Amino acid sequence: MDLVVVVKALLMGLVEGLTEFLPVSSTGHLVVVGSLLNWNDEKGKLFEIVVQLSAILAVCWHYRDRLWQVAATVASAGPSQRFVVNLALAFLPAAVLGVMYSNLIKRYLFAPVPVAMAFIVGGILILIIERSIGHSRVTDVDSIKPNDALWVGVAQSLSLIPGTSRSGATIMGGLLRGLSRRTATEFSFFLAIPTMFAATGYELFKARHSLNTDDLAVIGVGSIASFISAAFAVSALLKYVSGHDFKIFAWYRIAFGMAILASWHFQWIKWQGA
Repeated sequence: MDLVVVVKALLMGLVEGLTEFLPVSSTGHLVVVGSLLNWNDEKGKLFEIVVQLSAILAVCWHYRDRLWQVAATVASAGPSQRFVVNLALAFLPAAVLGVMYSNLIKRYLFAPVPVAMAFIVGGILILIIERSIGHSRVTDVDSIKPNDALWVGVAQSLSLIPGTSRSGATIMGGLLRGLSRRTATEFSFFLAIPTMFAATGYELFKARHSLNTDDLAVIGVGSIASFISAAFAVSALLKYVSGHDFKIFAWYRIAFGMAILASWHFQWIKWQGA
């Protein structure tokens, strides 16, 4: 096993796990880091798909008791049924638009410079939303109404643009709709489960001919790193939002995006596909 490839897999797994559920865009970070590591070829893109699956498994593990309760009572309990309906409503907009426009988006926007611009615009929007939100009217996931869920789903559609952040779009959409910070964050985590399982399954099916048993060891290293770092990030973010806003992530996005644009403009780094 090539040690250089193993180190790349470890780094990419850590990046995916740490950024997937923070409002900073894991896809954008993977595009940037993959370009820096010269790992944006077909194998690199397949690897990104697999480690995303590991990250979502970390959320399933974190919420395993709640998910098991919903699965066991969905046929008879109203709260579980509302929970499933809300996730379905929130899932649909991005699913439909993703199928329609995913190839077009990948062709033109999966590059460091467009990602950097999305980082900056997203950071500015977070700052604006943080200044405009008022009193929270929804303080737990079970109190979310179907129209709230659909609104969050429409917001999630923006994350089809790499660098926008799926979690950032859904959390900010939830805040605008009156969800508390923790409620918006938790619903974003729950919504990630069907969204990312569907997206990962779709991409793996398309890339099935690229799967090779020789890559299993490298995939295993990245997947473990992604799972562990994602589990840490989920717990840390839930603790953080209990007493803080999201402005720090906004400033990080703006600074990171500007650094990428500066490095491209002054040719400090030769970005792949920029």
